[in-house]
Amino acid sequence: MSIRLHDTASGQVLDFVPNTPGCVSIYLCGATVQAAPHIGHIRSGLNFDIMRRWFTHRGYDVTFVRNVTDIDDKIIEKSRTTGLPWWQIGHANERAFNEGYHALGCLPPTAEPRATGHITEMVEMMQVLIERGHAYATPEGNVYFSVTSFPEYLALSHQELDNLRQPEGEGETGKRDPRDFAMWKATRPGEPSWPTPWGDGRPGWHLECSAMVHKYLGRAFDIHGGGRDLIFPHHENEIAQSKAYGDDFASYWLHNAWVTLSGEKMSKSLGNSVLVSEMTTKWRPIVLRYYLGTPHYRSTIEYSEDALREAETGFNRIESFLQRVVELHGAVEPADDVPPAFAEAMDEDFGVPGAMAIVHTAVRQGNAALAADDKESAVARMSEVRAMLGVLGMDPLDPFWAGPGAGEDLHGVVDSLVRIVLEQRQAARERKDWATSDAIRDRLVQAGLNIEDRADGSRWTLNK
Repeated sequence: MSIRLHDTASGQVLDFVPNTPGCVSIYLCGATVQAAPHIGHIRSGLNFDIMRRWFTHRGYDVTFVRNVTDIDDKIIEKSRTTGLPWWQIGHANERAFNEGYHALGCLPPTAEPRATGHITEMVEMMQVLIERGHAYATPEGNVYFSVTSFPEYLALSHQELDNLRQPEGEGETGKRDPRDFAMWKATRPGEPSWPTPWGDGRPGWHLECSAMVHKYLGRAFDIHGGGRDLIFPHHENEIAQSKAYGDDFASYWLHNAWVTLSGEKMSKSLGNSVLVSEMTTKWRPIVLRYYLGTPHYRSTIEYSEDALREAETGFNRIESFLQRVVELHGAVEPADDVPPAFAEAMDEDFGVPGAMAIVHTAVRQGNAALAADDKESAVARMSEVRAMLGVLGMDPLDPFWAGPGAGEDLHGVVDSLVRIVLEQRQAARERKDWATSDAIRDRLVQAGLNIEDRADGSRWTLNK
């Protein structure tokens, strides 16, 4: 079965046919680095990390480019209000984004270009578009794209040109048509600028991505991704610039949904964001990956503490099964391939919810096998579960999460210490010293642990 994708432009789920057989090229609109990332930002990177992993599992050679917008109106405004240099703000927040991606297990991109490193490519693109009549410069030094010069404009967002309202930034003067959008903005006092044939200035947001896509992925590539809030104006304007320049541009457009809080999109400007750096001090990063990665990428996630606790419970159920098999039967390697039903779910527009249902079914079957003392079946189910979780980047036994490089995740250390205490409690129970047994349990509960006594021994989980 071929991989099928929901293409935003057509509104249909289409068979994926790569431009180059056996290869996949993906461009993801990455961070605008005016502030540290919240979980809505990282969700986009995580969703496309899962897609990338699935393509790789299916045997494709993946080129994954995720850009950094390190100059734009928001960064300049942040510089103005804080008094910090724009580049210092950008670099600090770029590091915060990369730390967030890494903490949640996202693979590094093939390339991560910054906008300010590609001014030459932007100027060359503008020159060609002006020569072809698709763009024009004003006496003030602004450069605009003429939307009426491009008949396919709005084919992605399916709006009517007559009803179009183009967002504008400060200093965008001299437009021939209010629907035209800025490719280059003339310099203003105190702002960063670069020289061009039309005067000093800085790039418009949309031009940055068109230039970087062309440099790293060429005239045609497979998949362009990003949050659905980027469909208009950003992605629509990218298409206009790039196709008018002569590129075929993206074959498929994939957009992930938002993380919302009280029904509103999580946003820095709305002040309702939940920072990744704060979340990883309260929750294990692998649980956050499970929480953000298991819903379908096109489904909105309504953030709440209760929803996170439910996700933690679901993940702990999986992890507990794996730990029990290891305790009873030793280490078990992942299977060479995933079950067909899991693959079928993932092939259909990266259906992670359906794929996770297969994982949980295997866990239930594995627990039943353990209860029946069926070692062969328990080990087989664990091998399948590890293979499926590995593809999703959620295998708790993978060295990234379980090994020395697991960062601040001390679950393994805590587990070893708690087990020593539980062994002492079990010894007290066996000699019918109920007072000592209860005292040990009470101390563990006070320390923030839940203790569950089962036929095969006591289990512990964190009490959030």
